Amino acid sequence: MKWLKQRKKWLVIGLVLLAALAFAYWYGGGAPDSRGWGMAPEQPARQTEIPAAEESIAEITPETTPDEAEQTPDEAAEAEPAPAGGGTCTISISCATILDNMELCDPAKQELVPADGVILAATAVQFTAGESAFDLLLRVCQSNGIHMEYVNTPMYDAAYIEGIANLYEFDAGELSGWMYQVNGWFPNYGCSRYQLADGDVIKWVYTCDLGYDVGGGYAAGE
Repeated sequence: MKWLKQRKKWLVIGLVLLAALAFAYWYGGGAPDSRGWGMAPEQPARQTEIPAAEESIAEITPETTPDEAEQTPDEAAEAEPAPAGGGTCTISISCATILDNMELCDPAKQELVPADGVILAATAVQFTAGESAFDLLLRVCQSNGIHMEYVNTPMYDAAYIEGIANLYEFDAGELSGWMYQVNGWFPNYGCSRYQLADGDVIKWVYTCDLGYDVGGGYAAGE
C-alpha cells in the first residue's frame, strides 16, 4: 500500500506542475524565453521610417519630348538646333532667244517654244539653308510639271542642265544651251555649287550663241 501512496503523491505533484505551466502560458503572453521558464513579453514589431525620395516633376507638352523634359535648362540650351535659315528668292525660265533664231531651231522642237518664250514666269520661292541653284530648279520644275534633264559631272563636282521643257543643248545650233544668272551675274561654275541667299533673283535662260546673246559671254571664257 506504501507504493500506492507514493504513486498518488507524484501524480498530484505532476498535475500541480502542469497546472502551473498552463497558467504561465496563458497569462504570461508567450513561450518561454531563453532565460528560463518565464514567458517573454511580446515585443511590438520594430518600424523604421524611410524618408520619401525627393520628387522630380517634369512637364511634358506636345512640343517637348520626354528626353527634352529631363534636361536641365543649360543642357536644353546646348542641345537646341541652330535656326534652319534660308529665305526667299525669285526664279524664272526663258527661251526667248530662240524666237530670234528660229532658223537654227530643230523643226521638231519649234512647237515647244512658247509664243513669248516664257517657260516659267518670275516666281517667288522659299528655300532652306544649304540649298543650291540646282536644288531650287529641280524642285520648281517638279512642282510645276516642267520637264528637266541633267547629268552629274564628277570632274567639276557639279550638275549640268541638259534640257528644260524638252529643249536641249544644241537644239538651236551648236552654240546653244542653258545658262543661269544670279542677280545679273552669270557664274562660271555649275549651278549645284551656287548656294542660295535670301533675295536672290535666279534666271534660267537659253542661249543660241554661247551666252553672248543673253549678256553672259564672259561666263564662257571671254
